[in-house]
Amino acid sequence: MNFSAERLLEFCSNLLQGVGVPKADADIVANVLVDTSLEGLDTHGISRLPIYTTRIQNGRINPIANIAVNKTAPAVAVIDGDNGLGQLVGVKAMEVAINLAKETGMGAVTVKHSNHYGASAYFCKQAAAAGMIGMGFTNTPSGIPPWGGKEPYFGTNPIAFGFPGKKQPVVVDMSSSIVARGHIILAAKQGKPIPEGWAIDKDGKPTTDAKAALGGAVLPMAGPKGYAMALAVEIMSGVLSGAAVGKEVGWIYDESTKPVDIGHTFIAMDVSKFMPAESFVSRMDQMITEIKDTPKAEGVEEIFIPGERRTMKANTRQQEGIPVPDQLLAELNDLAKSIGVPQLV
Repeated sequence: MNFSAERLLEFCSNLLQGVGVPKADADIVANVLVDTSLEGLDTHGISRLPIYTTRIQNGRINPIANIAVNKTAPAVAVIDGDNGLGQLVGVKAMEVAINLAKETGMGAVTVKHSNHYGASAYFCKQAAAAGMIGMGFTNTPSGIPPWGGKEPYFGTNPIAFGFPGKKQPVVVDMSSSIVARGHIILAAKQGKPIPEGWAIDKDGKPTTDAKAALGGAVLPMAGPKGYAMALAVEIMSGVLSGAAVGKEVGWIYDESTKPVDIGHTFIAMDVSKFMPAESFVSRMDQMITEIKDTPKAEGVEEIFIPGERRTMKANTRQQEGIPVPDQLLAELNDLAKSIGVPQLV
């Protein structure tokens, strides 16, 4: 069944408020989740709402986080997320980086004691909308092995960039793994196989069984290059911030009661401090035109810029609604009924 973005925003916020999240904070988290689903990143959007609300209810995530910001230098701040919802912590942290960049040209913040924050693209779009170049790093629960190993150590550890553009921002968002773990989680929930080459089982053998993959490891993208990128992101987001690192990073899908202590780093660069913002956007537009005018390989109708297809998907879903699979809809409505908020109908 499809639902409008407005209806899902209301429902998601109500559900979060129903488990104790203040309305202003619930609205922020709902906006991140719905925006992510609008762009077709269903594994990181509203499909994550059940686990977030469940973990708030059992005390593993703090619904009323006191996010502490400590400015340690003119362009640097360190943030303690107080075990709050990752989407809320991420938005607040990027706001701090943007405000620092307005003062000094660049702003960098590290975050500890946070949670899974969804798609990194959202926070980089947040920076681009403010005329900034945005960068986001986060570590995640162990999912991929170091190159040559058979047990997971690093998370899928995404890195993302956002650049202001004339028509829309250019957004690069990619995990260090060959695929985001969320795709495997979704396949496991749906009882579907995964493609060959995505993962290995607990014995280090290739598998197409999603559940076996979750018990084993996701493979790094591009072999040793993906491993190297995962390591770099782990340093940027985990080591530098003081958050958990490697196997110490918790996973909200297990039954532990300990906070997961995920770390992030956000960087914002004020374009106008480097050149007139109009010149930057004009040069970006020229580059994009040249890229799209590149002679196309056989069978290719159009060359896309990173983030462009997500924007196209969002435009389509704004008109047609966001699809909510029957299983997820039932799960969300069961949660709503259990906490006494209106169901999604």
